[in-house]
Amino acid sequence: MTAPAADAARMAEALRLAERGACTASPNPAVGCLVAAADGRVVGRGFHRRAGEPHAEALALAEAGAAARGGTLYVTLEPCVHRGRTPPCLPEILAAGVARVVSAAEDPDPRVAGRGHAALRAAGVDCAVGAGAAAAMEQNRGFRLRMAEGRPWVTVKQAGSLDGRSALADGRSRWITGAAARADVQRLRARSCAVLSTARTIVRDGARLDVRLDAAELGIDRVRQPLRVALDRRGELTPELALWTRPGPCRVYTRKKHAARLRAALPAAAVVAAPKAGRGLDLDWVRRDLAGACAVNELLVEAGAQLGGALLAAGLVDELVAYVAPRLLGAAAQPLFALPEPAELAPEPDWRLVSVRAFGDDLRLRYRPRG
Repeated sequence: MTAPAADAARMAEALRLAERGACTASPNPAVGCLVAAADGRVVGRGFHRRAGEPHAEALALAEAGAAARGGTLYVTLEPCVHRGRTPPCLPEILAAGVARVVSAAEDPDPRVAGRGHAALRAAGVDCAVGAGAAAAMEQNRGFRLRMAEGRPWVTVKQAGSLDGRSALADGRSRWITGAAARADVQRLRARSCAVLSTARTIVRDGARLDVRLDAAELGIDRVRQPLRVALDRRGELTPELALWTRPGPCRVYTRKKHAARLRAALPAAAVVAAPKAGRGLDLDWVRRDLAGACAVNELLVEAGAQLGGALLAAGLVDELVAYVAPRLLGAAAQPLFALPEPAELAPEPDWRLVSVRAFGDDLRLRYRPRG
């Protein structure tokens, strides 16, 4: 195997290791690492499980022991040089005596941002960057956006019928999709840092916005519940709702005139007064506050047609996830998104298809903005 092919194969394994932390590492990035001895044998593996626990490099080097000396360390993100909840990785890498470090991509955290690679080279370690870069950047897309732009990756999820409807005319929507598709939504929640809905949807559906699969079903050691977020511009939330009965933090955004009353009524939630925008709340401000105040990397939106349409109209959506069920709900049923009719059809669609997957008779379609 040539050196580039070997690097690609090793990095692919490191990326698979990183994926094991996708549901637990937040707000840190998911990182995987393996160590190959000088003779090419893989002697150490590790992945970052959660904030405050050892980084992937430390785990892989500890497993490799003395066999790391003169070998190659493969890591999906640039080794850190700053002290957070855990010590920086760079001194451990240098102490282990590896001859070469291959990292997939530079860390976008401004406390690192190339300094790790520069320090390795200054210490005489051969440092190569770029193997598996596209996959690594995709794996931590939300973390990168939060570091670079101060906002999270926003995914809007909807479930609908073949004729593009999300609920009956009276709002009833349980259950449009089958059990397998609904379980996949739970996995989507588990990977998200926060799940957001509107007060109207929460009150109508008794929504809890939590992860309902257990750790064994998710293939992890324990479930990290996402931050549950409600937009309540009318001050409609009440203390007896199911939303407050589940473990984990909750955050409510409302208008200034409702904030004091909601703080008194909802002791389980952090109530934040958000700026107005038109008839509602400033959605861009909300997403940036979630990134800044709560370190949210990936935000999943599960709500009705109005909020989904508002986010789309404002250009605040990074990905659409649509579950399509083999049902026909009719013209009077509620649409997937409340949007104004365009004056004419554009020459090309606004969205590009990323993936399609079947769950029984249902389909999951992933779309991202074209261009």
